[in-house]
Amino acid sequence: MNDPCEFMDRTRDIRREYAYAKLSKADLAEQPLDQFQHWLDHALANAIPDATAMALATADEQGKPSVRIVLLKDFDTHGFVWFSDRGSEKGRALAANPHAELLFHWRELDRQVRIRGPVSQVAESAADAYFRSRPQASQWAAAASQQSQPIESRAALEARYAALAQDSEQPLPRPQSWGGFCLQPLAYEFWQGREGRLHDRLRFQRASLQDNQWKIERLQP
Repeated sequence: MNDPCEFMDRTRDIRREYAYAKLSKADLAEQPLDQFQHWLDHALANAIPDATAMALATADEQGKPSVRIVLLKDFDTHGFVWFSDRGSEKGRALAANPHAELLFHWRELDRQVRIRGPVSQVAESAADAYFRSRPQASQWAAAASQQSQPIESRAALEARYAALAQDSEQPLPRPQSWGGFCLQPLAYEFWQGREGRLHDRLRFQRASLQDNQWKIERLQP
């Protein structure tokens, strides 16, 4: 059997220093949502590419994890919203185990935010409204694809898409399998990279969704 560590030296020395900023308790907003808004606004103001992209980690009924990038479409005191096909791998996992974690990574700012909590589906009316707001090509793509399901070829997928595009004069109804998800936070972690790997990590945590009191603690890097 090959030594599992025999190739460690291929990436061993790839590293850089993190020196953009620091983070202390005194820097934090009183509410984690306000702190997230501040950091997101800073990322957008600095034209960070894909600032609203977030890694979504789920686990299925057997506890097997999966992760992928999705786009944040709304957030407020009720939670963080994204849209997808409910029949996709993520949709099936959330149906079986409705808990997840989000990760925002703004590399140019040496910042990460982790947000963890239960997930529910958004109202059908909200899903309808967002679907209608999407570019027409994105609507066709959502309707043509049974997300995460096998297909015999790229040509077959493009044929479905072309058939929908031919009838572009008619409004396309939202596919019933396509909808929105909302993560309601129980914990936020704000990570600021620092020199020498002595990073700043500050976590907001609450006992339940009904609890408005957030415990703030510093975590070791």
